[in-house]
Amino acid sequence: MIFGLQQARSCIFPAVIFLTLAASKLVHIPGLSRYDFILLVCVLAQVLMLLFKLETWDEFKVICMFHIIGLLLELYKVHMGSWSYPEDGWSKVGGVPLYSGFMYASVASYICQAWRNLNLRIRNWPHAFWTVGISILIYLNFFTHHFIWDLRWWLTVLLFIIFFKTFVYFDVAGKTYRMPMVLSFVLIGFFIWVAENISTFFGAWQYPDQEHAWRIVHIGKISSWFLLVVISVIIVAQLKKVKETEAVEQNTSVLQQHIK
Repeated sequence: MIFGLQQARSCIFPAVIFLTLAASKLVHIPGLSRYDFILLVCVLAQVLMLLFKLETWDEFKVICMFHIIGLLLELYKVHMGSWSYPEDGWSKVGGVPLYSGFMYASVASYICQAWRNLNLRIRNWPHAFWTVGISILIYLNFFTHHFIWDLRWWLTVLLFIIFFKTFVYFDVAGKTYRMPMVLSFVLIGFFIWVAENISTFFGAWQYPDQEHAWRIVHIGKISSWFLLVVISVIIVAQLKKVKETEAVEQNTSVLQQHIK
């Protein structure tokens, strides 16, 4: 129960997007397209999260980074015909409404919120060479698999090897639990796939086989979300490690000055 509440608190941004998708599907605002309305709500939600200190400026920078990463991927995938946004809107660029970047950013927002609400700690985090390297390979594969072999399963095997000894620790009701890092990737990816089904049901975007009637998103998409989650977690984790290192160095410097 408590764990569920902590998870719910971490899903503020995704919840806003879902509610907006549902509301905009049912209610039409004269003179304002649905995609533009969703974008306005997402921008307002982001501003409010900063004003009410639900997100720090450092976390906001990470979320913006993931927004850009997601938007670039959207532009490419829509161009390749992987999915589409059939409705009109002033905020569409290259067939992609700008609000779509917020859907990717909401994943990073959830991770930042969960990190704080669950007091996440990661043990045996791999060297940056491996984490950054695998992130780049995963991201590139989303583009290159249209022309060469899809390497997602090879990358998945490599992920299991890299994160084999990595565990995430989290607190619930005063007790500490641990979970293999790879399992957390899989679970988050699965729930994003569930969220994707809800999003497409409300018309957030449309796969080719959903053109005439909505149908469940192919279960194979879980692997795509699994890999995308890896990128977002690594970005957030690397930021946290940099901040921890800076804090340690700053404390060490202060201690040395005090000794002198």
